[in-house]
Amino acid sequence: MSTVAPPADWHRLDPRTVLVTALVVAGVVAGAAIPVTLGLTRWFSLPVAVLQVLAGAALIVGAAAGADRVRWHRTRYRIGQERVDLHTGLLLVKRRSLARSRIRTVDLTANLLLRLLGLVTVRIGTGEQGSESTLELDPVTRTEGERLRRLLLERAATAPPGVHREGELAVLDPRWIRYAPVSFVAPMLGGAAAGAVMQVSDWVGAQGQVIEWVGDRFRETPLLWVVIVLVLAALVAGVVGALGLWIEMWWNYRLEREPGGTLRVRRGLFTSRSISVEEARLRGVDLVEPLGVRLLGAARLDAITTGLAKDQEARNADHNTLLPAAPRTRADAVAADVLRETDTPTGAALTPHPRAARGRRLRWSLAAVLGPVLILTLLGVLLTPVLLWIALGCAVVAVPVAVVLALDAYRALGHTLSGRYLVTRSGTVRRSTAALERAGVIGWTVKQSVFQRRAGLLTITATTAAGGGAYTAYDTDASEGLGFAAEAVPGLLEPFLERSSKDA
Repeated sequence: MSTVAPPADWHRLDPRTVLVTALVVAGVVAGAAIPVTLGLTRWFSLPVAVLQVLAGAALIVGAAAGADRVRWHRTRYRIGQERVDLHTGLLLVKRRSLARSRIRTVDLTANLLLRLLGLVTVRIGTGEQGSESTLELDPVTRTEGERLRRLLLERAATAPPGVHREGELAVLDPRWIRYAPVSFVAPMLGGAAAGAVMQVSDWVGAQGQVIEWVGDRFRETPLLWVVIVLVLAALVAGVVGALGLWIEMWWNYRLEREPGGTLRVRRGLFTSRSISVEEARLRGVDLVEPLGVRLLGAARLDAITTGLAKDQEARNADHNTLLPAAPRTRADAVAADVLRETDTPTGAALTPHPRAARGRRLRWSLAAVLGPVLILTLLGVLLTPVLLWIALGCAVVAVPVAVVLALDAYRALGHTLSGRYLVTRSGTVRRSTAALERAGVIGWTVKQSVFQRRAGLLTITATTAAGGGAYTAYDTDASEGLGFAAEAVPGLLEPFLERSSKDA
């Protein structure tokens, strides 16, 4: 196969991509080799089975490396004055191009293997929906990746006005790891660990023995204690997994402001990530407090910004997180630095919502709990008294929890204006305090159900092109909420208010 170099203004990926692909596929094949070999021993002797697996592995690795060699040979990219071009494909040639003026993100990612070889994957995106808005160069040298990032994100605009610090804004504090076990990830990882044990045991044909071994350990133990012990074991596994995941994601974390007005987040132990956010696209911040983290007085800080990549891979990579779970005071301080404000809007005093909003949350919570209890009660009357005892137990446990969560959800409600920002807060399991730049609001959505109208409440939502696209003040006082929206963005809601007054 010809290895003629591309024209001078075109560049190729790093040729070591073939080695990377071969090693990755070899690792996957090695992981599958043991169960496949054991399965083949049902029909062949062990030496024959091993030879068959080795031959198949060599064929798979060779085919994957050959296909990647073709991909490398047929892939080239060019950084022009106006556009970034990427050509790839053998039979079906794809020519993709992005206007440099539309590029909003240039993110660098490198797993452990790429890091050992000095390579990175570069993702160039416009922040729009769909895969066509992103170009991926996988891989190039780290030097080339840094050159592309600086070249494509450089801006002639001056830095935004306001109080600010250049350079390092936040760096990892190892003590923040204490917030990892109280996240919602821990119980999910515990359940995943239990499922993985059963799945792996099934692959090697030992699932029955595993179940029998567990049964022998608890043969004389009451069922309730068996359940408790197994749940505790899953939670311990989840905590260990959550700690490991936190270390992998946030080790070497650093948030810094670069010359020209770019925020850069770098993090990762085995897989390093570099994510850049232009301050010109920043529209605010979101202080997120999941329940467990909030009970320990901590919060996470996310960016509300236009132009972050929105494809599936980016959404799963925490692309908008500026600060992991950290003490609330530290999160507020970082928010002020990021927004170039003396006082952080996320710490502003909020206008509380009417007591009618508390009643609505109490009714919702009790209905969600008492509905299943009522069904169990009816089934208990018709089928077996055991269900009546289950219904009683659910009511005794769930009703107080529902009431506490409803009252907490009411206390979380609030909104205010703080300088250039409008601030809304809501949520209990996941409390969110969003500070949105008033200039970034492009419209208002006002909703009022029949029950809200009777209680003198309404829900008002600021729509924006940034972040989640909508930030809501739930169950505000009707007149106060409309006044809040009218003051936040003068001239945007007045026509609606004038028409409403005329209709009245």
